[in-house]
Amino acid sequence: MTKHILAVAIAFSLSCPFAVTAQAGPVVRSLQSLHDMTTTNISATAEVLDEALFSFRPAEEVRSMGELLAHIAGAQYAFCSVAAGEDNPNSEDFEQTATTKAQINAALEGGFAYCTKAYAGMTDAASADVVSLFGDDMTRSGVLAFNSAHNFEHYGNLVTYMRLNGIVPPSSR
Repeated sequence: MTKHILAVAIAFSLSCPFAVTAQAGPVVRSLQSLHDMTTTNISATAEVLDEALFSFRPAEEVRSMGELLAHIAGAQYAFCSVAAGEDNPNSEDFEQTATTKAQINAALEGGFAYCTKAYAGMTDAASADVVSLFGDDMTRSGVLAFNSAHNFEHYGNLVTYMRLNGIVPPSSR
């Protein structure tokens, strides 16, 4: 009887969707928290800007606000595909193709959703696997951390651009 109950319990747990979903440990949850913070602030930035501000650049040598946001969108696919061990599913150069507020917001939404999927499939054990990013060996967790650092770097650019235009950045509200 005990063996029968155990067999039924195992069969049931294997048939449940949550049984095959990766369970993030403290490392992945910490990294995801940073990613969620950048997602929130960058998405809120893209939403609060008027269409005209997407073309604002404080100097000719730097990206416009729209180009920065589009760059961030594309980078989500580049970093998170490496972390997930997948080919990059995005072949679009958003800096060239996404030029309106609606297009850039859609690109950001897609990029951030893709990273959310990568986090959902990541465990702490898998996050220690070594992968290649830009020709360098790095752990999957290192790739995810690099992505958040990249997001924070460009959010910092956007904060400066917003302040130059009298806008209080989402992270300061």
